[in-house]
Amino acid sequence: MIDIDDYDKFENLSQDEIYELCVQTNFWTWSAQRGVKPLAIDHAKGVYFWDMDGKRYLDFNSMVMCVNIGHEDERVIQTMVKQAYDLPFSGPKMASRPRALLGKMFKTILPEQLDHFLYTLGGADANENAIKLARAYTGKFKILARYRSYHGATYGATALTGDPRRLAWEPSVMMGVVHFLDPYQYRSTFHKNQPEISEEAFSRSYLDHLEEIIMYEGPKSIAAIILETVTGSNGIIIPPSGYLAGVREICDRNGIVLICDEVMSGFGRTGKWFAFEHWNIVPDIVTMAKGLTSGYAPLGAVAMRKEIAQAFNDKVFQGGLTYNGHAVSLAAAYAVIKVMKQDHLVERSATLGLLLKTLLDELYDRHPSIGVVRSIGLFGVIEVVKDRVTKEPIAPYGSSSPVMDKLRAFILGKGVFIYTHWHTILIVPPLIITEEQLKDGFAIIDQALEITDAEIKK
Repeated sequence: MIDIDDYDKFENLSQDEIYELCVQTNFWTWSAQRGVKPLAIDHAKGVYFWDMDGKRYLDFNSMVMCVNIGHEDERVIQTMVKQAYDLPFSGPKMASRPRALLGKMFKTILPEQLDHFLYTLGGADANENAIKLARAYTGKFKILARYRSYHGATYGATALTGDPRRLAWEPSVMMGVVHFLDPYQYRSTFHKNQPEISEEAFSRSYLDHLEEIIMYEGPKSIAAIILETVTGSNGIIIPPSGYLAGVREICDRNGIVLICDEVMSGFGRTGKWFAFEHWNIVPDIVTMAKGLTSGYAPLGAVAMRKEIAQAFNDKVFQGGLTYNGHAVSLAAAYAVIKVMKQDHLVERSATLGLLLKTLLDELYDRHPSIGVVRSIGLFGVIEVVKDRVTKEPIAPYGSSSPVMDKLRAFILGKGVFIYTHWHTILIVPPLIITEEQLKDGFAIIDQALEITDAEIKK
């Protein structure tokens, strides 16, 4: 029998050796390989993690916007361990206890119309499977997606993505995707000089824009519209009143499947189990990952309406991967949802979201380099600008800048882990964070913004 302690003793690696082996052998994603300096992590607990030198970091990004219940929750870990002993793996076409339990649990947090679930490895392939389902269900092939969006890094998901990360892989990405504009009030294409326009009127103009795109593309060729319910890494863009209901009506009228990507905004992040609940709509398909297992194991899922699932009663769904519905991942997801219910984390996100909004507003009042702040639940963003009047971002769209790199390095040096995306600072902490911990993180960000304030005064 293998002694579990052998894992720690293997080759008796020092911290320096661990770091050097990772640098020498790993191929790093989203990076030019030369000069990558990874953060060397040793362990984590709650809202904190520690590096190999013993330095503690307050996790203000839930690692990769996924650790919603916090790090190393024993209830989830023990469930995973038990599953590994009972049945570590079963094939994707086999019934199993964790598959049954998660399906039953899903029915307690999703609208009753969404009652069939396809399990994937993560968010990107959840979106790819959603597209396959929509195309096969409707017999149509075009997909409409928004420009300020990110749907994953596989070829199909990259094609759906609207932001500049798509460009590196064109023209070989999936064909048939048409992009349209987001209802982004701070940087509106249609209402630059109309700051007092109502949300309803604002929504109507972007819905009219979408309808015009549909007219030109031909509704008989459009299988689905996919959108992040609340845009994630492209700026926590919250849909204005009437927008999602309008998209739902347009889809219904034209026989188009509505897909809501809840990979980042799901599982309590916005103060609801799923963000679409804020606007009282029910999508035809919902994709999810990240918070689904809180990052404890890789898993994505596609929830679909019964009529979509039934369309394949006699027609083969051509798709699937070896690890779809991996037993340990399914058990982790079941345990995570159970923990979220026991600890009332969705409600906690909504309550602490009020404090987050106040803290963001206070930063805005103190720092002229902040152009706008937005938040919903524990999902917030700070847009850093050169000028509040022109709204010129401090970093060009699609790239970073030395001043943003300096700002992030300062915050990391002070022991707060955040994600900066081009000219924005995202605030995405674990839902278990306390008021004091939230304020501690903001105190460091407050100091760091003096860097960008000084930059715009030059």
